[in-house]
Amino acid sequence: QVQLVESGGGLVQPGGSLRLSCAASGFTFSSYSMNWYRQAPGKERELVAAISSTSGVTDYADSVKGRFTISRDNAKNTVYLQMNSLKPEDTAVYYCRAMKWPNDAWGQGTQVTVSS
Repeated sequence: QVQLVESGGGLVQPGGSLRLSCAASGFTFSSYSMNWYRQAPGKERELVAAISSTSGVTDYADSVKGRFTISRDNAKNTVYLQMNSLKPEDTAVYYCRAMKWPNDAWGQGTQVTVSS
């Protein structure tokens, strides 16, 4: 079955870095666009970054442009989110999502907390 497993979250000080990973299984990873979302307490889930399936074109929310980088390794069926210059407002549960119409799958999320 389709499975997405995020890892790499944790507690980091402002200005620090983290790299999130999302390991995929149960589907043809290379043919799916992959996305990272986040949801902070009391807020709606928002798209953070996206990467297309074949050309690897990326897109980012304005709030993370220049600080976050999404990448994928199709040989390892894994998508990454490198997060630099982290801010307290980046605190959230981060989710990966695999999309190829009409299929859509979500991971269980990983907590990122930015605090001194």
